[in-house]
Amino acid sequence: MDAPPIQYAKTPDGVNIAFWAIGEGRPLVILPNLIAGHIQLEWEEDGNFRAGYERLAERARVVRYDCRGMGLSQPNCFDFSPEAAELDLEAVVDHLGLERVALYGSSGAAGQVLLAYPGGRPERVSHLIVAVPPFHPGYAPRQLRAIMPLMDQEWEMFAEIWGRLVMGWDNDRASVLAKRIGQTHTPPSFQSAFAAVRFSPEPLLAAVRAPTLILHGSGNEYASRTASRLAAGISGAHLVAIPNWPSGSTVNETVVKATLDFINTAPASPGAPIPPPQVDVSAVRTIVFTDVEGSTALNERLGDEGARKVLREHERLIRGALSDHGGSEVKAMGDGFMAWFPSATRAVECAIALQGAFAASNDTAADPIRVRVGINAGEPIAEGDDLFGASVIATARITAAAQGGQILASDVVRQLLAGKGFTFTAQGEHALKGFEEPVRLYEVRWQASD
Repeated sequence: MDAPPIQYAKTPDGVNIAFWAIGEGRPLVILPNLIAGHIQLEWEEDGNFRAGYERLAERARVVRYDCRGMGLSQPNCFDFSPEAAELDLEAVVDHLGLERVALYGSSGAAGQVLLAYPGGRPERVSHLIVAVPPFHPGYAPRQLRAIMPLMDQEWEMFAEIWGRLVMGWDNDRASVLAKRIGQTHTPPSFQSAFAAVRFSPEPLLAAVRAPTLILHGSGNEYASRTASRLAAGISGAHLVAIPNWPSGSTVNETVVKATLDFINTAPASPGAPIPPPQVDVSAVRTIVFTDVEGSTALNERLGDEGARKVLREHERLIRGALSDHGGSEVKAMGDGFMAWFPSATRAVECAIALQGAFAASNDTAADPIRVRVGINAGEPIAEGDDLFGASVIATARITAAAQGGQILASDVVRQLLAGKGFTFTAQGEHALKGFEEPVRLYEVRWQASD
C-alpha cells in the first residue's frame, strides 16, 4: 500500500493538525505517541508500524494524526496538556464527520487524553483499546530519568541511548526510534512530552465507561503490572495477555486481530457487555532458519573485520524483513538467524521479501552474499525466548539442504499454504540427519521469472 495522503484539520484555537485515514469500517483513531510520533516517518521508515496499520485497515477505518508541535502538524506550538490534546483529537474527528470512534493508544506514550477523553466525552467513544507493549527485560524507568541531564549537551547521543534503554541494546529498531525522537523533538519539547506521559492514571479510570480492552505482553513483568493497574480501575475492562509480543515492536498479528475482533463484535443483547477477543495461544509456529552460503570462505577472503562488515548488512536486511512481516527473532548466529511466525503465510512472504532484498543488494555490493532459507511448521518447546524440539532441528536440516538464494519448505508448510497463491516446486525426498524417515521438500519460487 502506498503512503496515504496527508490531510489537515484546524482546531478551534487555530492550530493545523496533520492526519491520514485509510480503510473502511468502524472508525479507529490511533492517538499520537508523544515521545516519538511522526505520521510520515512511521509509514515510510518503520515497517512494523506500516504493516500494523495496513492490517488494521482491512476491517476498520484507521485514522492517525500528529499532535500540535510534533511531526507534520503545525510546528513551534507544542502543548501536551490534556486540554490541547482533546482539541487536536476533536479537530480531526470532526473534520472527518465522525460522531463516535474507537480509540487506540499506548499507556506509556499517549498521555492523559487516552483515559480523560473517554471519561469526559463518553458519547463520542465507542471502544477503548489500551496497549501496554512489552519493554525489553532489563528496562527500568529510573534508567531513563538518569540520562535526562545528557539531553541538553548531546541531543543525538541522548536519543540513541533512550532508544536502546527502551528497546534493548542489541535491537536494531532502537536506532529507528532514536531517529524519530531526534526529528520530532527538541530538548525542551521532549522534556515536556516526557512529563506529560508520566502521570498517575488512577483518578481517571473510574470515569471510563466505554467497552475497554487492555492488551499487554505476556511474561513481561513491567507490562503485566502496568496493565493490571489499569484494568483494576475500569469497570468491565478486559485484560488480555498477548503471547510472543516482541520487545520494542508496536503491534503483532495477535494485537491486530484482538483489536479488530473487539471493535467489530456486537453484544449478545442490548446493554450486554462486549465479550473479550479470543487470543490464539496455539503452540503451532512456523519456524524459519537462514544461513549465509560460504561464510567460512568469506571470512578467509576478507578477514574478520571485512567479513563482519558484510554480515552486518546481512543482519540489517533480515531484521528489516522480520519486522515488516511480523516475525519474532529467536537468535542470531553470526552467519544466520532463527525466527518464528504465527502464520505460515507471513513466514513465506518474509522469506520471499528477504531473498528479493539480498538480490537487489548484491547488484551493487562489492562482496555479494547468498542466503539459504529453510521453513518448517510444528509445535516446538519454548523455554524463555528460545525454541527447542524436533521441529526446530528439522528446520535447521532443511536449511542446510538448500542452496544460496533458495527457499526450501517442508510438506507441512506447503499444505498449510494450499490455495494461497505461492508456487512450490517438488525437490524430492531428503534424508535429514537424526530423522528416521525421509522428508519431502519443496522449493518456494520467489523470482518473477520463476
